[in-house]
Amino acid sequence: MFTGIDEVDWASLRHAYGSAEDVPGLLRGLASADPAERETALDGMYGALHHQGEVYDSTLACVPFLLALAASGEIGDRAGILELLVSIGAQDTAREDDGGSGLGARARGGVRAGADVFVRLTEDADPSVRRAAPEALVRFMDEPARVLGLLRERCGLERDDRVLHALIESLGLFVRRHPGHAAGALELLTARSAAPYDPGLRLAALGQLADCAPDRLPPDLVRVAVGLLRERSARRAGRRTGVGCPHSDPLVTRLRRLRPSDEQGSQLLRTLHRGLGDRLDERTALLKGQLTSPDAVDRCNAVWMSAGLFREWRADWTEPVALVGAQLGAEEDRLRDAAVSVLEGLFGLAAPAADDLAALVASRPDLWVRRRERGAPTLGGPLKALARSGDSRVTPVLAQVLAAPVVPDDLGHVIRHLGTGADPLAPALRRRLGEVVPDSPGTFERAVPLVSALTALGDTEAVPEVLRLLRGLPMGLRLRDPVVESAVHALGTFGHAAASEVIPVLRELLETDCAAVAAEALWSVEGDASVVLPLLIRELTDGRRPRRRAAAEALARLGPEARPALPGLRRLVTAEDLWERVSAGCAVWRISGDGELAAPVLRTAWTENPSTRRTITACLAALGPAGAPLHDLLHTELAARRRHLASPSGGHGSHDVLDDERLVRACGEVLRGG
Repeated sequence: MFTGIDEVDWASLRHAYGSAEDVPGLLRGLASADPAERETALDGMYGALHHQGEVYDSTLACVPFLLALAASGEIGDRAGILELLVSIGAQDTAREDDGGSGLGARARGGVRAGADVFVRLTEDADPSVRRAAPEALVRFMDEPARVLGLLRERCGLERDDRVLHALIESLGLFVRRHPGHAAGALELLTARSAAPYDPGLRLAALGQLADCAPDRLPPDLVRVAVGLLRERSARRAGRRTGVGCPHSDPLVTRLRRLRPSDEQGSQLLRTLHRGLGDRLDERTALLKGQLTSPDAVDRCNAVWMSAGLFREWRADWTEPVALVGAQLGAEEDRLRDAAVSVLEGLFGLAAPAADDLAALVASRPDLWVRRRERGAPTLGGPLKALARSGDSRVTPVLAQVLAAPVVPDDLGHVIRHLGTGADPLAPALRRRLGEVVPDSPGTFERAVPLVSALTALGDTEAVPEVLRLLRGLPMGLRLRDPVVESAVHALGTFGHAAASEVIPVLRELLETDCAAVAAEALWSVEGDASVVLPLLIRELTDGRRPRRRAAAEALARLGPEARPALPGLRRLVTAEDLWERVSAGCAVWRISGDGELAAPVLRTAWTENPSTRRTITACLAALGPAGAPLHDLLHTELAARRRHLASPSGGHGSHDVLDDERLVRACGEVLRGG
């Protein structure tokens, strides 16, 4: 296995962490009799020689030894080595600067040289190796007819369920890679999508057909798929004891509970959903079938499946969200936690589940706050999801949480989603802000959410506490500037109620790094553009990009009064940084009323970076009818089914859904003229 390993000049080769001198040790570790040592060595190979999908010269040198290890029947865990080889050989050469002739192409060539190894491994005694081999065969053997013959043969001989599923997936990959030879593979997939094959195998075949040959799907696909899912679940029911897991370490327990306990079932339905793509009516019906399954594991898989749909696509999700909410009453912790996690990321779209969330919050006070061994407590998932949905039934509960000795730092962030329903919380929020020690290390984490909440409520009575915070912040405090900006924004929102006290403080900040933010707030409170205009014009030439952008944004809000700033803004419209161009373009258009310079810049930014779309839409809202040259972008946005920041894999902390829903609402308001 290691013939010639000592003849390689490993010291002259490199990997992700420098010299490759340690690589022979990793390779020998893969052949160790100790499973733990083999696992450590495989982790080391991924971390150093295939770091984040990259390949290095040392990776190329390893390929022959990895092939020898995979071919050997003398070591364990060869499936992991085979999967590593597939990942190395599948390196995307299209992104290489030298036209595909560099390391990626050479890595692929090295793995392809071992294609005959993969042929032998399809018959290996170890089912985990047989499971990994078909993909390698399809990817790296250059004889499509032979590959298809081998896959057909193995489909007829194989009896292991997981290997059969891998063969089905490889047939789908074969169709996509070799469309000229696809007919035979499609026949195999079509045959295995029907009786008398195992329901799980039929689901796997349907998923591949949905992706590569939708015309071969049955006309009643959803009914068939849901029926197969339930038949599969019924067969599996006798082989498990539930969806929970032992309550040992709290963090490990939670992480385990949040993973599907039926990985294969999750993958089957994920493949089918992915193959259906934008056929949302069918995907919604399929999801509803999953969410109403008698089997709790199927419903848990469906809940996780729903998260990707909600994050990626615009549709009427009322029924599926309500069905996710129905899982909150389940006895299984895994299912309930999955539903909570998904609903947390839906914000206002979680409203159909509000009754179930409210019931869970009312019945489980122990879930109101999530306490950790280290770090400050946070709001519990059910409480956060209910608050983010905008349901005012959460207000009395938040009042109780605010009255506790220790308040979760993130509580203030959910207040703004409640609108006027959170008004009764203002006194407690002011009191809590008054307890923040301005020069303490945790000022940012404690103060900013509270100030944000009071700003959202427009609480003029909070001015004294905001001023106290501002005056007490020492120079050099960790994350001082974000705290200052948060407080200044609050004063700009409601500081007019105490203008005589607020104005001197804001003027003091005009000579700091927060000058642009302070100038904008001062203009909001005082209304005198002549005081802040010279400073903002000067900020446009500051060497720091964030200050230039902040100045442009402040000038945009001044409107026509900021005409003296137009020369500097026009120069900034051609800046290298996209966000500077967007901020300057919006300002030029709002100040001058002339979109000839700005409109092309904003149109390009809209297309190149979807994250700019809410900023540009806000500009068009301020422009009114004058923004008509870009209204076609809004019409196109409203007609799109995919969310502008489609993120099927985003976590429950993601704001993508909220951001997209706000964009859609803003586009509609602009086009309606209001």
